[in-house]
Amino acid sequence: MLQLSKIQAITLDLDDTLWPVWPTIACAEQVLQDWLTLHAPQTALLCAQPALKHAIRAEINQRHADQAHDLSFLRREAIRESLLRAGEAPHLAEAAFEVFFAERQNVKLYDGVQHALARLAARYPLVGLSNGNADVFLTEAGPYFKGALSARMFGVAKPDTRIFQAAAAQLNLPAEAVLHVGDDATTDVMGALNAGMQTAWINTQGHAWPHASPQPLTVSHLAELCDHILT
Repeated sequence: MLQLSKIQAITLDLDDTLWPVWPTIACAEQVLQDWLTLHAPQTALLCAQPALKHAIRAEINQRHADQAHDLSFLRREAIRESLLRAGEAPHLAEAAFEVFFAERQNVKLYDGVQHALARLAARYPLVGLSNGNADVFLTEAGPYFKGALSARMFGVAKPDTRIFQAAAAQLNLPAEAVLHVGDDATTDVMGALNAGMQTAWINTQGHAWPHASPQPLTVSHLAELCDHILT
């Protein structure tokens, strides 16, 4: 269980911990598709074919496997490849990506998360720690955070221990003084444990614990975590 007396800061995963990610991505992809319809109609027709769109993304992911930590780069290059295949100007990829990226920040926090963040931030500095490309400071969660570190910024993704250690260093704390909270049992929980952090698992879907190691503190919502650590 947690050693509450040692906790001096909290790092939090973003996607599927503070908000559901896939509704946000779906909206951003629709905004992108609408933009392509106006500015690159042949590419829009290509991207309207799900199998082809997914094949292009898979090809880009394989071609740029060394950039797996940078979802913004991969998304932009998939758009560029789609433009090329449709015979339209590849330089439009930059503007198209910016349209997608702006909408990608339009997240909807889970019910009760904003109040939970306010409670946690009143006691601890909070730092976002994400493999995704959401900018927490462009969301309504932003005012509660002191900092953020993403895989895209740092160059490696969770569960690599180096990104957790970098977050602790950003806080000027030893790893054991940081509690990491996230929804993914492997990338968040095991990554943080291996880096020497304390952890809590946000298990909104009621999944079974998939690892042989002891299950950490498990809650279904950030508000429930508050009840455990804010005494």
